[in-house]
Amino acid sequence: MKDPSLRRSVTLFRAFLRERQEPERCYALLARDAADQVERYGAVDGKVVVDVGGGAGYFTEEFRRRGAQAFLFEPDLRELGARGEKPPEGAVVADGYLLPVATGAADVTFSSNVLEHVADPQTFLSELVRITRPGGLIYVAFTNWLSPWGGHEWAPWHYLGAERARARHERRTGTPAKHQLGVNLFAHHIGPTLRQVRARDDVTVVSARSRYWPFLAETVAKVPGVREFTTWNLLLILRRCP
Repeated sequence: MKDPSLRRSVTLFRAFLRERQEPERCYALLARDAADQVERYGAVDGKVVVDVGGGAGYFTEEFRRRGAQAFLFEPDLRELGARGEKPPEGAVVADGYLLPVATGAADVTFSSNVLEHVADPQTFLSELVRITRPGGLIYVAFTNWLSPWGGHEWAPWHYLGAERARARHERRTGTPAKHQLGVNLFAHHIGPTLRQVRARDDVTVVSARSRYWPFLAETVAKVPGVREFTTWNLLLILRRCP
């Protein structure tokens, strides 16, 4: 699918709406789309790709299908087993703050929808940079707090307050919410994140754009204030400096 395009955005959104009923279809489609985004900057065939926080392994498997030597590092055993089957061969239980990967080992370091789940995004990003070789690519996408999906399963009621939104979700579903603000979900914003990344001297920002927006994806992410609500999900493509 052409990126950006209205057709692509609608297709991904429809798959997202049926995530719980058809998780395989949803995440396989998202993995293909993300791999396409990475390959806009060069084929991954024969490259070392490190998937940090890749859950059940959909992204890792897609990169392997494209010829990459892809490795999955995931801190949560429940996420690794979310598909009810074995995770990809060679998957490692590891914390994104301290990865058991040699410095400069990865041609591509990939992180999809993980940053909003870490308390210290600067340390997390520094670890992604560390393991990437000079000239290598770093893909980081995350759902910012003021996005309509910022509250995850209790969105969009997070606009009325996190605790109120979480309590509403639990009343409505009769089950505890998976995410708790300040525990495994954090209120990260686009403006501060962009300033922090641009202030680094070990990476250059190749692209900062909305991951899913159907048109003017980079323009949307440039407008202060407005971008916090309309970007939906920020995609950063970074290049490791020599």
